[in-house]
Amino acid sequence: MTMMDPSRVGSWYYNYNEDDTLQHRFSVLNELRVDQKLCDAVLKVGGHLFHVHKAVLACCSPYFRALFTNGMQESGKNELEISDVDPRAMEKVIHYAYTFEVIATECNVEVLMATADKLNVTGILRVCQDVIQKCLSHVNCFHYLGFSRTFSFHILEQKIIKFIKVNFDQIGLMNDELLALDFEEIEQLLSCDELNVRSEELVFETVVRWISHAPDKRISHLPRLLNCVRLGLVPTEYFLEKISGHKYLKGNEDCKTMLKNTWDFLYELDRTANKDIDLQNPLVRPRIPHEVLFSIGGWSGGNPITFFESYDTRADRWYTHAFVEDNTPRAYHAVVSLDAKIYIIGGFDGTSYFNSMRCFNPASGEWSEAAPMHHQRCYVSAATMDSFIYACGGYDGRWRQQTCERYDPKANQWHMIAKMHLQRSDAGCAALDGVLYVAGGFNGEECLNSAEMYDPRVDEWTMIRPMGKPRSGVCVVAYGDCIYALGGFNGVRRQACGEKYDPIHKTWNPIRKMFTPRSNFAAVVMDRMIFAIGGFNGTTTVPHMECYDSEVGEWYDATDMNINRSALSACVVAGLPNVCDFTYHGHASAKLMDDEQLMSEKDL
Repeated sequence: MTMMDPSRVGSWYYNYNEDDTLQHRFSVLNELRVDQKLCDAVLKVGGHLFHVHKAVLACCSPYFRALFTNGMQESGKNELEISDVDPRAMEKVIHYAYTFEVIATECNVEVLMATADKLNVTGILRVCQDVIQKCLSHVNCFHYLGFSRTFSFHILEQKIIKFIKVNFDQIGLMNDELLALDFEEIEQLLSCDELNVRSEELVFETVVRWISHAPDKRISHLPRLLNCVRLGLVPTEYFLEKISGHKYLKGNEDCKTMLKNTWDFLYELDRTANKDIDLQNPLVRPRIPHEVLFSIGGWSGGNPITFFESYDTRADRWYTHAFVEDNTPRAYHAVVSLDAKIYIIGGFDGTSYFNSMRCFNPASGEWSEAAPMHHQRCYVSAATMDSFIYACGGYDGRWRQQTCERYDPKANQWHMIAKMHLQRSDAGCAALDGVLYVAGGFNGEECLNSAEMYDPRVDEWTMIRPMGKPRSGVCVVAYGDCIYALGGFNGVRRQACGEKYDPIHKTWNPIRKMFTPRSNFAAVVMDRMIFAIGGFNGTTTVPHMECYDSEVGEWYDATDMNINRSALSACVVAGLPNVCDFTYHGHASAKLMDDEQLMSEKDL
């Protein structure tokens, strides 16, 4: 488009707004490079010659800009030799300079990143860092940690260290490169609060593995490394059989006092069965969890509530957060987490049936209103799948719903999807391997044992084999490679039984019963266990929580919530930057500040 410059009469300039103009020009330049036309430099790399345009490479890399323009003797040459660079990596750098495209894979990422670092090509460096982060596993993490340190990629190094801490449950037992760490590195890793371990037994076993790699040289480090283990958190039986009797510890005078103090502590704990222990004690000071369980709303004392609690699985304690409670009490709603945010969907406040959805950001502590659903949904079931939120069934105050809808957080919009085969309120919902499962519920006349699955690729629901028992007010979760249905009301009584669906064999199989029969409770998966929370037992609302470990097929008691409630919902959020705000460490810090302020006021 041609326009007049208002500041200069008789002057004209041309403004082209085509999006592909720049890309087209570089495409022409790349064709000229490939044809070796109008090139003004030749790069010699490991016996390979690359014909290039100085201006293009200077735009891409400060290294080349300095090489071509700083007045050094080399700048006047047409043929320049670059040493210590892989020719294949150089080819990719040149291709990137002309096309803005680079292909980095696990096979070439290290040599490509080293080359981009030498030539100061920041765009390729960012791509390579992303590739390494996506390739990280419990097998290769220490290899990439060493690589990042060799080239002083400090940001990447910190991200890899965080990956190691978060995934230490696998890394501690399976990664042999960990054994090559020096004493200072292994001590720093095992002692840190952010180490994400389900049990301190793993930390002790890691200490033994590391020492056993070179016992003669490393046994002297045992006292300090044993101090990294929160020994008061291990079971008494394990302490007696695996720790105090271990060959490295028998007769070790430097560890004798520590072992005696631990035994005295565990003996007293078992004798009194006192769970209200001082968590500031170094023997039991909990680590910071990577995941936090949030429990929101529900029905208590005859009314819907705004109650907001978080559970610290490392401390096995619940903490209330009145300062972040929503202003709308609700029950029989759904809660899901997506992209580290919490979405509260539908529900009932004792008078109105909601189609609204509220969003809470734990990192900022802010609430916001999201787009409302097309239908009011109390007793709604919801789940996340492929970055979408699905809301299924429910009750609008008149009808049990057969409809379902999907929320796109990027567009902040709900879209209707195919209807379920049956009307369902009070059902359970979970996603597994790109498929959505809904089971149980109430159709207005009877409690249901039927189940169906939704495939988003074809927008269709398909009936699957029914459960062994009818379940309304059921909780459904995806755990491992199965779908679990827990508790619920069968039309006569609340149930403690559960069953799991195997999508491969298309069968439901019973699992061990919960300690507490319950319906209208919450269930989440965290720390590779299923947690069942609150609910109604047929007589009263309950605060009880228990957790199920499929590896041993057992339920275990966990600490109760602070109040009795049913019709609540819960979710788990991982990787919060302010995780301490919702766990023991933040609570302890706040209490310490309050105590110090109180003492200061007394002194005054």
